[in-house]
Amino acid sequence: MKRSRLFALAFAATMLAGGSAPALADLKLCNLTPSRVGVALGYADQQGWASEGWWNIAANACETLLKGPLIARWYYIYAVDYDHGGSWGGPAKMCTRDKLFTIRGHNSCQERGYNETGFFEVDTGENLDWTIKLEGAKTTAGTGQPTQ
Repeated sequence: MKRSRLFALAFAATMLAGGSAPALADLKLCNLTPSRVGVALGYADQQGWASEGWWNIAANACETLLKGPLIARWYYIYAVDYDHGGSWGGPAKMCTRDKLFTIRGHNSCQERGYNETGFFEVDTGENLDWTIKLEGAKTTAGTGQPTQ
């Protein structure tokens, strides 16, 4: 009886220490600039296209944008430099607004009362976990690196 309890305790301790626990998977963005930034995210899920914002990310800090394994290969980012002006964007048009938002669909933004904003594309390569690094010159695409 004592032996089976010891085995159970050892097994539980191994699981808590990360022996066979599932790895965490998220979409993260690291702001590697000296400025505070606001970030909007676009993606397609089972219900179609969506855009969400704003995450406020401090200088030289990271934030999780989506928790859990990634469900898409392509994600879209638009970021604004709060401290020095400018933005990071690209040719993919999605809907945004100035206040917190979740918007379904990416067509007819202005007709629906939203801003039409250019996002840059991030290819996660179908990884389940990805970190986007926002750095360098504004109005250029950010870089993404899988996290292991």
